[in-house]
Amino acid sequence: MPKKERNYLTEEEVDATIEEIDNNLIRLMATFLFNTGLRISECLNLKMNAVDFKKRIIHVRQGKGKKDRVVPMNNKLYDLLLDYRDNWREAYTSDNFFATRRTGSISYSHVNSTIRKAAKQAGINKQVSCHILRHSFASALVKKNVGIVQIQKLLGHESLAVTSIYTHTNTEALSDAVNALND
Repeated sequence: MPKKERNYLTEEEVDATIEEIDNNLIRLMATFLFNTGLRISECLNLKMNAVDFKKRIIHVRQGKGKKDRVVPMNNKLYDLLLDYRDNWREAYTSDNFFATRRTGSISYSHVNSTIRKAAKQAGINKQVSCHILRHSFASALVKKNVGIVQIQKLLGHESLAVTSIYTHTNTEALSDAVNALND
């Protein structure tokens, strides 16, 4: 298991990247990836019936390691996905949730290259990919003091050790930690 911290984007960098994406479907997918922590393969394989709008949950079926999990939708994502489903989803005959009318799906390479290009246009000098949005999701949750066990469940990790490589500490957080002794 690698010991180095993972590269990630701040919420501001994610927003700036998403803003640069011209393709509406890929913009929605990037927002989805950041707001769910799903792997790009899980996103591309997501079926229409796996998104439960009544319960506001996403059923990840046969994720990495052939494991299933449930990921709740936050309010922002719920509204965006509902609008997509009801108003502008063009792939009516496809069972894939994210799909184009022409192919009934969308390719990993197209999504990845579009996100990478958008990050460059936003002036972000990091190696950006679909997977970095997963790292950014976990890092943003840690920064908001969400418990590591909850993050582990959302990411679908079997081990907390694996989840811990997605967490990052900054100098301010470390300073707060040592100053807790003075309280």
